[in-house]
Amino acid sequence: MYAAGDVRVIDVPEPELIEPTDALVRITHSCICGSDLHPYHSLPDTPDGQSMGHEALGMVADVGEGVSSLQAGDFVIVPFAISCGHCEFCRAGLHTSCSNGGFWNDARIGTGGLQAQAARVPLADGTLVKVPGVDPDSADQGLLASLLTLSDVYGTGWHAAATAGVRAGDTVAVIGDGAVGLLAVLSAKQLGAERVVLMGRHRDRTDLGRDFGATDVVENRGKEGIAEVRDLTQGGAIRVLEAVGHLPAYEQALGVVRPGGVISRVGVPQYREGPIGWSLFGKNATLTGGPAPVRAYIEHLLPAVLDGTVQPGRVFDRTIGIEEVPAGYEAMDKREALKVMVRP
Repeated sequence: MYAAGDVRVIDVPEPELIEPTDALVRITHSCICGSDLHPYHSLPDTPDGQSMGHEALGMVADVGEGVSSLQAGDFVIVPFAISCGHCEFCRAGLHTSCSNGGFWNDARIGTGGLQAQAARVPLADGTLVKVPGVDPDSADQGLLASLLTLSDVYGTGWHAAATAGVRAGDTVAVIGDGAVGLLAVLSAKQLGAERVVLMGRHRDRTDLGRDFGATDVVENRGKEGIAEVRDLTQGGAIRVLEAVGHLPAYEQALGVVRPGGVISRVGVPQYREGPIGWSLFGKNATLTGGPAPVRAYIEHLLPAVLDGTVQPGRVFDRTIGIEEVPAGYEAMDKREALKVMVRP
């Protein structure tokens, strides 16, 4: 990406092993994330370009001599954060705060983006998750799509519900009908929520949200939407999952949370935070969430994906080749696609 709206496909050098703990991965599946649309709207002119993408599946092509849990030919999930797996934060399940890790397109650790044909993966033992018994050349495409969600959006939706403390019998409001919001609905339902109110206005998306477990859909926004949710829930939701990242969505969360409730934000904030003031204080409400440590959740979520109990990959509604990635960004920006898969 060279500027807002300027996405190009270019040739770059083949990645190489640098550190003994590296792996090289040939990417079989990648995608465009809703969070990629933030720089698509706002990136200043960047003469050298910014490599994009942070979600992938792939085949291990080679490993450094310090890698012990992987070998060439392994099929792996590539999470959106790079983590060592053994520092104090990784041990606490906060892999996005890893003392030794980082992210994709991170100059500090020399990574590129994952909307690509291949990638060097630092700290491979701690980062990559092997999926035995799955051959990407012959596996069901629906299964592969669901596995791809474990690299980010399913784990992020789960993080929203888990950090909010969703439990059996709860009433939950989910703000946003993008892929993360829909998978937050699925996650809340898996954790036992009795009522899930989805705030979204795109019918094809909210219909999928109903399939994932939403019991109510509220199309209105702002004051009208807040009033409708409060009326539906007799005063507000005890757990509110904000999956957008824009200020109006956060303000909706403040409006619909019940006294004593919890707001979990997992949409990357696109606004400057000021003093919290009375918005939370007056309700004795709690604010939580953050960048999802999806690596901490993959082993827990993987079995139900493999046996088909859940199908989070239904959020993908378009598949393109790598040369079509600029058109994929445009389709998502115009709401012509919910989430675009890339097959390098």
